[in-house]
Amino acid sequence: MQFFFIPAVVFLVIVAPIWLILHYWSQSRSNRGLSAEERHQLDEALALAEKLEQRIATLETILDVQQPDWRRHDESHHHRSS
Repeated sequence: MQFFFIPAVVFLVIVAPIWLILHYWSQSRSNRGLSAEERHQLDEALALAEKLEQRIATLETILDVQQPDWRRHDESHHHRSS
C-alpha cells in the first residue's frame, strides 16, 4: 500500500495542480481568438486577395478577347511538362 501512497501524494501535490493550471491557461488562450492587430492583418490580406482576384479576372478577359485560344495553349503546355 505504501508503494502507491507516495507516488499518489506526489502526483496530487505537484503534477495535478500544474496540469490543471496549464490546461485552463491553454483553454483561455484558445478561446480568446485573434487579437485586434491579427484581425487587422487578416482583413488587409483578404482585401489584397480580392484585388488580386479581380486583376486576374480582368487579365483573363483581356486575353480571351485578344488571344481566344490561350487557355488551350496553357493546358497543353501544362500536360507536356507534367
